[in-house]
Amino acid sequence: MKTTNSLSQSHRILFLNTLAFTVCFACWTLNGVLVTFLVDNGIFKWSVVQVGWLLGIPILTGSIMRLPIGILTDKFGGKYVFSFLLLLCSIPLFLLPLANSFFMFAVLSFFFGMVGTSFAVGIGYTSIWYPKEWQGRALGIFGMGNAGAAITTFMAPSLLNHFSIDDTQNGWKLLPVIYGIALVIIGVIFLIFAKNKKIENQTKTVSQMLGSLKSVRVWRFGAYYFLVFGCFVAYSQWLLPNFMNVYQTSLVMGGIFATMFSLPSGVIRAFGGYLSDKFGARKVMYWVLGSSVILSALLMVPKMDITTTGPGVLATKKGTITAVSATNVTIDEKNFVVNPKVEKGIENTIFPTRNSWQEVVVTQNQEVKKKELLAKGITAIHFDANMWVYLILVILIGISWGIGKAAVYKHIPEYFPTEVGVVGGMVGMIGGLGGFFGPIIFSYLLTTTGIWSSSWVFILLFSSICLVWMHHTVTKIMNEKQPDLAKVMERESSK
Repeated sequence: MKTTNSLSQSHRILFLNTLAFTVCFACWTLNGVLVTFLVDNGIFKWSVVQVGWLLGIPILTGSIMRLPIGILTDKFGGKYVFSFLLLLCSIPLFLLPLANSFFMFAVLSFFFGMVGTSFAVGIGYTSIWYPKEWQGRALGIFGMGNAGAAITTFMAPSLLNHFSIDDTQNGWKLLPVIYGIALVIIGVIFLIFAKNKKIENQTKTVSQMLGSLKSVRVWRFGAYYFLVFGCFVAYSQWLLPNFMNVYQTSLVMGGIFATMFSLPSGVIRAFGGYLSDKFGARKVMYWVLGSSVILSALLMVPKMDITTTGPGVLATKKGTITAVSATNVTIDEKNFVVNPKVEKGIENTIFPTRNSWQEVVVTQNQEVKKKELLAKGITAIHFDANMWVYLILVILIGISWGIGKAAVYKHIPEYFPTEVGVVGGMVGMIGGLGGFFGPIIFSYLLTTTGIWSSSWVFILLFSSICLVWMHHTVTKIMNEKQPDLAKVMERESSK
């Protein structure tokens, strides 16, 4: 049991970790706003695919470097690794205003993306300060630093507009400098006030520490984290151009909407840690993956107008067309009613609206046979994909993923107590790759289909795979540990 003084010390380290991670996460997602602003204002003429790469490159660095940074944290302690990381990553941010091409912007983005490895440092450094019964809450509170994405999406658009009032071409250059200064300040604070601590009696070699990565469990946790964290990072950046293109919002309004996705998702992570401690991470993950399947299925329906064939008018007898108008067709003495097109105003509705009409396809004095088409039917379906409904669904899936992020990391100290940094780094790396590949996959899907909501089809498929994989694993474990009980349950369910 921890004493009051030691617990107070743990809380102080947790506060410093969370503060540093929040600032790092804000820097990590900077390109989501900055690149969108530069393209929208014609400062750089990058294609959709190039934008996707620039959104993903910082995420790539912060992902692939998490494993080695996690190993360094286990070896040397979080204080020195975190301080060095903060100070090092400020350099490319100070140099970013000098970028004048896609290549230079991409290279500097690659280097400042190292701030994304702060998660691997913080997970190992936070975990070592708390007992098992506090792990879920502590790691959940630390994970609230994800809300740093909300700081960028909320504040950066307004700052960019303000800086560009007097100089539309160069005003943006102040923003990365401000972010660089923030990293330096937090790095110095961390170096002064944090206390170093590492795993006691850590005598394992690097190859021994990496041995835990052979476990399939690590890769399964990584797949979950690819969804709940990686796709969260991807959408933290992708939602801004999404709202601007689909709903014609301004940069500032789109940033506010993106913040409404990322902020609750980051803050709710602490609650996810509490739920995982109370009910178990596995049960929480069932709810998270299930809700991700349902919500992404709703979100994947695009804003659209569909014109298709509707019910037409057929002749019930053969004969000669004696009269034709927009509302009637007469064969000899028999009238056939035609429904003309009635223009309906397009309203901002929640559900799809339908408009059906018929158009005459025959002429006067024409000979027709029985069952021949007199007027073809046309049905037009309009789905507005109501922006407010879309926003609510986006917020809900963000909250679900936020809870899931804590649930995934609740497992690690339990199954790998002496390799938290290594396993946490590996799981974080796999998850971070979701943040890298997400915008790139989304941009290629958008280019191929021309539909913005195509990204949600990917989320639906991946969520379903994770849910099936988890359920298959749980069922397999139950059958292995309690074969008799499993047989009884099967017999009962078959009755």
